[in-house]
Amino acid sequence: MKYTNIVITGGAGFIGSNFVRYINKKYPKVKITIVDKLTYASTIDTIKDLLENDNITFEKVDITDYKNIEKIIKNKDLIVNFAAESHNDNSLENPHNFLMSNVVGTYNLLELARKHNIRYHHISTDEVYGDIELESKEQFNENSQYKPSSPYSATKAASDMLVKGWSRSFDLKATISNCSNNYGPYQHPEKFIPRQITNILNNKKPTLYGNGLNVRDWIHVEDHSQAVDLIIDNGRIGETYLIGINNEFNNITVLKQILKEMNKEEDYFDFVEDRKGHDLKYSINPTKLNTELNFKPKHTDFNKGLKEIIDWYRKNKNWANKLDNKKR
Repeated sequence: MKYTNIVITGGAGFIGSNFVRYINKKYPKVKITIVDKLTYASTIDTIKDLLENDNITFEKVDITDYKNIEKIIKNKDLIVNFAAESHNDNSLENPHNFLMSNVVGTYNLLELARKHNIRYHHISTDEVYGDIELESKEQFNENSQYKPSSPYSATKAASDMLVKGWSRSFDLKATISNCSNNYGPYQHPEKFIPRQITNILNNKKPTLYGNGLNVRDWIHVEDHSQAVDLIIDNGRIGETYLIGINNEFNNITVLKQILKEMNKEEDYFDFVEDRKGHDLKYSINPTKLNTELNFKPKHTDFNKGLKEIIDWYRKNKNWANKLDNKKR
């Protein structure tokens, strides 16, 4: 890595903490400051073992707090912004929190990166592009039109636009990555895959929105980390890169595979009323990332990945239940 003293915001959350682990393992001499406000969706328990390393420190700060975040950032050479409110259901109930964290927080980081001449990488989502018809062969690419469907994706789209504007207007050294759906260790139990696993572990019947035919493009969080690392070091400044591995499955197929691996009947679940604005299908074309940066994912066997994650949640049931019961 070209950078030696970095800040990872949202570093106690699912994707952020996995990125910290990835960077610390690959570049053990890099100084890492984890910034997280520890909302209901994150916990110090996720990174407690990481803080035993002399090169890793933690600061409990909200990225909307400009003055305090500046004290942490001003002497760093890289900001990687994972901090975000990210659950669609919650964005329908309380969009204000999403606006503050995803838009105002991003604005603060961009202004501080500009003021102190710091390299900035922005973590975003494929959900900014809206959805695709189930039968369509269309895929999102870096030139796809933004069509957000929820307060979550709308605020992430707004934050992307801020990064693009600051990069062009102020020559900020910035890049953006929009990734498909992640799975892996330390994911909050409110998310689709761990929700099904933890329900079964806690003797609760899984539930499925609508008809279960919504399609998601799944990627292991370690592969996401590898791609972000490549973009930070070798990506073109001012550019956006889409991250995915063409690993598309509908929700009912994923749930039935989980049920099979956990020795449950394939009909051991209930359908529930669909979520408002529920996107039908996401599909990413990762050609730019693959060709420009030679991205080669390691976790290409999704069923194997599901087995490993089921085992992880079995071993870490207490961690998951504690986080799931944390006050929202």
